[in-house]
Amino acid sequence: MEIQDGYTFEKFFEDLKNGFQIYYTYMGCRYLIYKLTKNCYKNELIEAPPKCPHQKNAILTLKRVREIFDDMTELQYKFEM
Repeated sequence: MEIQDGYTFEKFFEDLKNGFQIYYTYMGCRYLIYKLTKNCYKNELIEAPPKCPHQKNAILTLKRVREIFDDMTELQYKFEM
């Protein structure tokens, strides 16, 4: 499900806090982000161009998530049936 324009960081933070996993595109790479514990978020690289220097898995703080939020595009909730 594509997330609508006007989606704020506060709503994004609430969704992560409530256990949602969210796909997003950042700098030409596709990622999945979700909350592990307080102030600890897992960022997984899902799709990337060949020879991409980005980490496949990273642990981010809320401060870092806030820094990259404005450059995230194509946000989508992860659904499993």
